[in-house]
Amino acid sequence: MTILHISDTHGMHHQLAPLPEAELLVHTGDITENGTEAEVLDFLNWLIPLPYSHKIFLAGNHDFCLLDATAIEDLPENIHFLHNSGVTIAGTRFYGVEYNNPQIDETLPVDVLVSHEPPLGILDFSDNRHWGSATLLGMVGECRLKLHLFGHVHARNGEYRSASTCFSNASMAHPGSTPRLFTL
Repeated sequence: MTILHISDTHGMHHQLAPLPEAELLVHTGDITENGTEAEVLDFLNWLIPLPYSHKIFLAGNHDFCLLDATAIEDLPENIHFLHNSGVTIAGTRFYGVEYNNPQIDETLPVDVLVSHEPPLGILDFSDNRHWGSATLLGMVGECRLKLHLFGHVHARNGEYRSASTCFSNASMAHPGSTPRLFTL
């Protein structure tokens, strides 16, 4: 499965075209700038017709109207809003955690963790501080992930590989940022 990862588009998703081909698109939050329903609807109207077999997204800290949502009604079957919930696509298990309150049952088998925040100390350093989450860092160790996809720290677009996990910050809000492609 080919996965295209983007994040932190802040309402500028229309300017991303053309995006690379992939089977699955994952957007790890901050789809809006001001967190309004109108911005979310604009994003969904852009997302739904994209030619990816499946699409996953979750709320970031700017997506105020989605932060407490656990589901979005009437989404097409191939679009998955994750909020402390998971989905299995082509045998790969994805789990998306809530911004600022990540929760996961460590007994769940997870291949790809999707969050808005990075784990503490991984692609999270900007403005002389670490912006990552210690809770997420603990989850990564417990889950033995293949991929951890996130954004949030605009200046840290990139990848980092540990012995067992590939970490991806695909924030698109910094000049020169690029979408990230993975094959599982």
